Amino acid sequence: MATKRVFFFGGGKAEGHGGMKDVLGGKGAGLAEMTNLGVPVPPGFTVSTEVCNLFYKNRGKIPADVKKDIAANLGKLERLAGKKLGDPKNPLLVSVRSGAKFSMPGMMDTILNLGLNDKSVQGLAQRTKNERFAYDSYRRFLMMFSDVVLGIEKSHFEEVFDQKKRERVVSSEVELAALDLKDVCEKFKALVRQRLKKEFPQDPAVQLDLARDAVFKSWNNERAKYYRKSYNIPDDIGTAVNVQAMVFGNMGDDCATGVGFTRNPATGGKEFYGEYLINAQGEDVVAGIRTPHHITDMKKEMPRVFDQLVRITAKLEKHYRDVQDFEFTVEGGKLYMLQTRSGKRTAAAAVKIAVDMVKEKLISREEALMRLEPQQIDQLLHPVIDPKAKVEVIAKGLPASPGAATGAVVFRADRAVEWAMEGKAVILVRKETSPDDIHGMDVARGILTAKGGMTSHAAVVARQMGKTCVAGCEAIDVDEATDKFMVGGRVIREGEFISLNGGTGEVILGQVPLIAPKMTGSFGTLMSWADAIRALRVRANADTPRDARTAREFGAEGIGLCRTEHMFFAEDRIPIMREMILARTREEREAALEKLLPMQREDFKGLYREMKGYPVTIRLLDPPLHEFLPRREELMVEVTKLELIHADRSIIEEKRRLLDRVEELHEFNPMLGLRGCRLGILYPEISRMQARAIFEAACEVSREGIRVQPEVMIPLVSMVQEMKAQKELVVEAAGETMKRYGKKFPYTVGTMIELPRAAVTADEIAREAEFFSFGTNDLTQTTFGFSRDDSGKFIQYYMARSELCPRCGSKLEKDLSCAACQVTYTRRPENIFEADVFATLDQNGVGQLVRMGVLKGRSTRPNLKVGICGEHGGDPRSVEFCHRVGLNYVSCSPYRVPIARLAAAQAVLREKAAGKAAKK
Repeated sequence: MATKRVFFFGGGKAEGHGGMKDVLGGKGAGLAEMTNLGVPVPPGFTVSTEVCNLFYKNRGKIPADVKKDIAANLGKLERLAGKKLGDPKNPLLVSVRSGAKFSMPGMMDTILNLGLNDKSVQGLAQRTKNERFAYDSYRRFLMMFSDVVLGIEKSHFEEVFDQKKRERVVSSEVELAALDLKDVCEKFKALVRQRLKKEFPQDPAVQLDLARDAVFKSWNNERAKYYRKSYNIPDDIGTAVNVQAMVFGNMGDDCATGVGFTRNPATGGKEFYGEYLINAQGEDVVAGIRTPHHITDMKKEMPRVFDQLVRITAKLEKHYRDVQDFEFTVEGGKLYMLQTRSGKRTAAAAVKIAVDMVKEKLISREEALMRLEPQQIDQLLHPVIDPKAKVEVIAKGLPASPGAATGAVVFRADRAVEWAMEGKAVILVRKETSPDDIHGMDVARGILTAKGGMTSHAAVVARQMGKTCVAGCEAIDVDEATDKFMVGGRVIREGEFISLNGGTGEVILGQVPLIAPKMTGSFGTLMSWADAIRALRVRANADTPRDARTAREFGAEGIGLCRTEHMFFAEDRIPIMREMILARTREEREAALEKLLPMQREDFKGLYREMKGYPVTIRLLDPPLHEFLPRREELMVEVTKLELIHADRSIIEEKRRLLDRVEELHEFNPMLGLRGCRLGILYPEISRMQARAIFEAACEVSREGIRVQPEVMIPLVSMVQEMKAQKELVVEAAGETMKRYGKKFPYTVGTMIELPRAAVTADEIAREAEFFSFGTNDLTQTTFGFSRDDSGKFIQYYMARSELCPRCGSKLEKDLSCAACQVTYTRRPENIFEADVFATLDQNGVGQLVRMGVLKGRSTRPNLKVGICGEHGGDPRSVEFCHRVGLNYVSCSPYRVPIARLAAAQAVLREKAAGKAAKK
């Protein structure tokens, strides 16, 4: 039996259903499900996602049997609609839209009003008795088709259209008469003729074929690829194509078009939310061409339609048990639903909606936890404007995406990327954003647009990315040609600073102080549900009391890594540290270390106080000593300059002495040199001082009535003998200190597993180590042989290789051709990495060393506590792996603690679901 690849919907029934997103894409599945539910949906058919993959496999062609099925379904649609595509008297017009399994708003292409030509536009005018409407539809189609299918930038058409408005002295397109629009259509066709040296295609069958293929091609446009990469959407699932009978919101004042959500996507409030325009088509709302009305205004203008819309969307939310993002059109007072899908929402809204839906008994707590991507939580941890700050508000727009941002103004997406790569905070300012701006939006701290509403492209994408956004700020006049905007007599130029308050829509002059948010309300409730389910504990990497306090506020259950070396870089300590390094005898080193001891002790006391009984893992000094000294090259230059100006001899001698010591400590590969436990073994007085500071601090805080739980971690161990040597020193210092203070408390001594040999011999090391913490940053470096500081030069290429020519590295064209090499490839090159191995754990390589280390370590010490403290501890995919291999905890930066808590809970739920599926 032949595989079905084209699915019809209409007449109250559909050949597909809502559970077929893999086949029909999200949009097609939604249309089928709404049709089956009896919701008024214009009829049409969906060409499956499989055909998209066949299109690319066959180098831009679809199989003959699929073409035959499309023709058959088109005939079925014509019979149901009582109209025919291309009929000069009673034309059927259709929309051709994309629709992947996962929502990708605005990333792919759409064509409306397809089927119009010089003859059918006249038939449409006579049939509707509305010549203005007919030519308005035709000029829209000409511009959209020329842009999407023929590749002529729409800006050229906009120039023609704007010229017509200036000529007629009107500000809005609705003020143009039928004759004006006729003239615009002729000019549009002339523009096509001039640019392409051929006529605009008049055959509707050809238009449909070209539009279908253009939608398939848009699956691999730059913005779609960027979006998929950003949201980990597979490249091979393809998009469906939906061909649907047109209904018109631009036929007159009893027509409208709009988009909306069943709940507020910015805050999560249970309120009917959306926008609409009278006498308009859908792109007018989402593109920000006209500023739309709030959907509740529709209750006055179209009360019967409004009530029906509320009833239908409430039904859809209950049916799908999730917030719905819907599109609708009203034609001649009759409502049609064009789309429903799970709505994109901010992290704050996602949390509130999930918790509210549990209270409303729509979903379970477990479902609520799975509704959020752990990375979304990062949005909730962004700062807000300090309420005590004095601010100068220069404009106010729509509060499109909450949070606060401050940065330098930029007017182009490419410039935003350039500046962001230089470490600058930027605010992207545009008249209105388009999908082509996505790379600039991704790196910007905030987005400000002069046009558009709460459902414009800028608003929807910003909410999804967790970016602060103020949209539709009509008070500002953006001049992108000269890189400035004007507001209230002021001129703000590129590079000047502004701030945005996404909660109020305020645009503020200059930089303002921001403060970190707190986890309360629905967020606290959701996190408590996660904590009740997860097996992994979550700690934080924290070096200061301030970091430790933040970590506890975000729910950390201890410190998994305190890097003691960071404490020595303070301005009052670095001279003493250098004094210790320059010392020639053990006595001189000990004298310097004695000065550092009270400073370290106070550092640790602060951490114990903040943790209030939770474990504090303190790593002994890890980096090579030369890191605390001036750079060799800088010292050589400084000595030469001093000699040239005949500086004081004692100063020159001091600098020379420093340079000599730097030369002695110089290593060709310091990351594999004298560092970690090797440093403590060669200079035991360093480890002894740190151990004393750790236990003296614990004793003094214990006297304050605060429970302490120190864990001393020996770094860079590769052999059990190294572990044994350093552990004996720590145990001796602990015993002597507790005896001196008359205090006793539990403590442990363990190691960081960050070398392949340590993982392979973990059973031996566990004879001495009482806990393991996998330092996956260094373990990744040493397993791959990569330098974390230098590998960025090629890791980006490893992840982007599928887009590049294997011969010269140039970007491949859509047809896999390379202009530089004059070669066209038959298949796309494979990426070497799908993700940065320093951000997401390499489970097949480094992960196997982690698994081995856990199994071997526990074969010697069954109750061995094992954690992870590299950057991977806050990465959701890595956290799930840590759960599977049986770690006790993960440790990450304070601001990633909530992400890890949720990811750990989801790991348990996925494991349970997999177990149930296996039983079935």
